[in-house]
Amino acid sequence: MTFSQKREKDTLPVPIDDIIFVNPGDTAVVKLNEFMLLPKRKFKSQKDIRYYFWFKRKVFKVYPFAKLASQRLDVLNTRLSKITSKRKRKKYIKLIQDYMEGEFSDQMKKLTNTEGRILIKLIHRQTGKTAFQNIKVLRSGWNAFWYNTTANVFKLSLKDEYRPGSENEDFLIEEILQRAFLDDELEPQKSKLEFDFQEIAVKKKGEIDVEVYKKLLAKQLKRYKRKQKRKKQ
Repeated sequence: MTFSQKREKDTLPVPIDDIIFVNPGDTAVVKLNEFMLLPKRKFKSQKDIRYYFWFKRKVFKVYPFAKLASQRLDVLNTRLSKITSKRKRKKYIKLIQDYMEGEFSDQMKKLTNTEGRILIKLIHRQTGKTAFQNIKVLRSGWNAFWYNTTANVFKLSLKDEYRPGSENEDFLIEEILQRAFLDDELEPQKSKLEFDFQEIAVKKKGEIDVEVYKKLLAKQLKRYKRKQKRKKQ
């Protein structure tokens, strides 16, 4: 990574007064012949709302990358199934790799650790395979792309799975996505994983837990203050 490719840092959420949002209420999500009700969101405090919207912005930032990856992988796998020549298969994989690197590589290298983790989770959601499994299938070309743009930068596990039914962060991601699809804030893309989010949401009773991010950003704020103090000495 060159010095010109500076990654962004996870920063503190903006004040609640700077956020405009609709009062939480029961949300109806219509999917073709399906009908889903998401329970009213329940926040422990006004401060928690700030952190929820902070996390929402990160999901929105990363979602297009995962969506593109899923689309390209679908096309890639379809084409590869029809190519028998090893040389032509390798050439086509390289073509897709070059396209994605040229389109998003620089932007992805600037993602924060939190955004990088969300990306790896969404890759599993969108493709049905973990980033590691995708690498294993596509070998060298995909391997170089993902290690250069994600794991090597964020030092995260490419084997992380998307589990909205058991992992709080994954639940938050899916909750944000479903509401965004309803409000036409994001273009919908159905998960290739099997889970009943309506059932999961009902069990959660609308409770939004952002404690881990409050602790994360509190630590970052302490480090920032220590650095500023050293500069003044």
